[in-house]
Amino acid sequence: MSAHTTTDGDVAGRSPAPAAVDWDAQAAVFDDEPDHGLRDPRVRAAWAERLREWLPERPAEILDLGCGTGSLALLAAEQGHRVTGVDSSPAMVDLARAKLAGRDAAFLVGDAASPPVGERRFDTVLVRHVLWALPDPAGALRHWRELLRPAGRLVLIEGVWGTVTPVGIPTERLLTLLTPLARHTRVDHLSADALLWGKEVPDERYAVVALT
Repeated sequence: MSAHTTTDGDVAGRSPAPAAVDWDAQAAVFDDEPDHGLRDPRVRAAWAERLREWLPERPAEILDLGCGTGSLALLAAEQGHRVTGVDSSPAMVDLARAKLAGRDAAFLVGDAASPPVGERRFDTVLVRHVLWALPDPAGALRHWRELLRPAGRLVLIEGVWGTVTPVGIPTERLLTLLTPLARHTRVDHLSADALLWGKEVPDERYAVVALT
C-alpha cells in the first residue's frame, strides 16, 4: 500500500514510524487515487509498461509487499507472472483477492517487513511506497534479499513527498542501503511521467531495480 503520512526526525539511520493510519478504514477509498486504482486506462497502461521493463521477461514468481488492493499485482498477473501479495490490512487483502479472482495469485495478511511466506523463494520482490515508512529499512532490505532465488531482483518504487516537511527515502540513501545486497542497480526517475500519477507531481519519485 502507499503510505504518504507525516513523520519527523531520523535516528541512527532508521526511518521514524509514520503517523498511524487505519488502512482497513482507508481500503474502501484507496483506489480513488489514480495511481492506486489504475482506473484511467492511460494510467493503467503507463504502469503496465513500466512493469514490463522492471519484471522478468519470462513468467516468474512475484512477491508484492504492501500490495494494497492488488492493482500492481493484477498487472503482473496479466503479464503472465504468478503473484503472492502481502498486506497488513485484512480489508485491503479482501479487495485484492476480489480484484484478482480467477488469476494465478494469492494474498496473505502480514507484515511487509517480514512476510509470512515460510521457506518460499521468489524471482522478484516488488514494493511500492512502503520501504520508507518501515522503522528499519536496511533490515527489511536484507530480509527481502533472502527471499529471492539466485539472480533475483528487487523492484523498489519510492520517493520523497512534500516540500515543507518532506517525508520519504531519497534515491541516494536507498542506493547506499542496496550497495552490499545487489550486484547491479538501475534507477528510473518517475516524477516527470505524469501518466503514472494521473497528474503533474513536484515530488521526487523513482524506481530502483536491484539485481542480486
